[in-house]
Amino acid sequence: MKFGLTHGNIGPTSNPDEARTMAVAAEQAGFESLWTVDHAVIPTYYERVYPETASGEFPFPVDHPLADPLPWLTWVGAATSHVKLGTAILVLPQRNVLITAKEAATVDRLTGGRLILGVGVGWCREEFEVLGADFDTRGRRLREAIPALRALWTGEPATYASESVRFDGVVCQPRPANKTVPIHIGGFSMTAAARAGRIADGFFPAGYGDLDRLAALIARTRQTAVEAGRDPGDIEITTRWTRDPENIDPEIVHRLEELGVDRVTVPAMLFDPDDLPGALARFGETYIAPHS
Repeated sequence: MKFGLTHGNIGPTSNPDEARTMAVAAEQAGFESLWTVDHAVIPTYYERVYPETASGEFPFPVDHPLADPLPWLTWVGAATSHVKLGTAILVLPQRNVLITAKEAATVDRLTGGRLILGVGVGWCREEFEVLGADFDTRGRRLREAIPALRALWTGEPATYASESVRFDGVVCQPRPANKTVPIHIGGFSMTAAARAGRIADGFFPAGYGDLDRLAALIARTRQTAVEAGRDPGDIEITTRWTRDPENIDPEIVHRLEELGVDRVTVPAMLFDPDDLPGALARFGETYIAPHS
């Protein structure tokens, strides 16, 4: 089992010194990856349909500091040497695909090929509206954006045409360090699971809360991969720990491994903010080292 640290670009660790301290401590503690979340803006008035809280509200105040994922990952990537750097997730249908391809390839090149680009459709209609992005077509636009990104990352003149993305004979440089960037699809639905099975390198069904639901999502990903002629074992599965990281039940970790989960991410905000490096070190000794 691999362990990642997520939500690092929120709150105090969105600041430069705190971000660097946390990233270095996480790498030293044995965390395999650092992950970010993405909201360009957070409307103060929104329909309470956030999928990971009982109230449907954001799990943090709307005015909480939240750094943009890709610059933040570049910053912490410069302070570390080998920890992977992931977005969980980037709301791709809100972004220009060609600019995103350029930004992602640049981050990956500058950090030595460590980027994992997690993408998803997003859930906050009000955020889409204020950004001038269409909410109702976001699933199709995500599906069409992924092959466009991969075409642009070849470094060769690329041509691609779909309903939402179209370009002819354009070159996007630099290339990613490893020729491409792994793309993981995040989401809570069977549609997201099936989309990951068809076209992604990984699936990130977020908080595992309901193990039966998680098992069904993973099974859907694998089934769809087989139907698409792909090896389901090639699709990396990541989920998120949502409880006190000081009291993780080893049996739960074992159960997640049995389900086929490759990585568990733990939100940075769950650790003691007054001694974050110490808390990460203790977590590494207690949970990461026995699984390494």
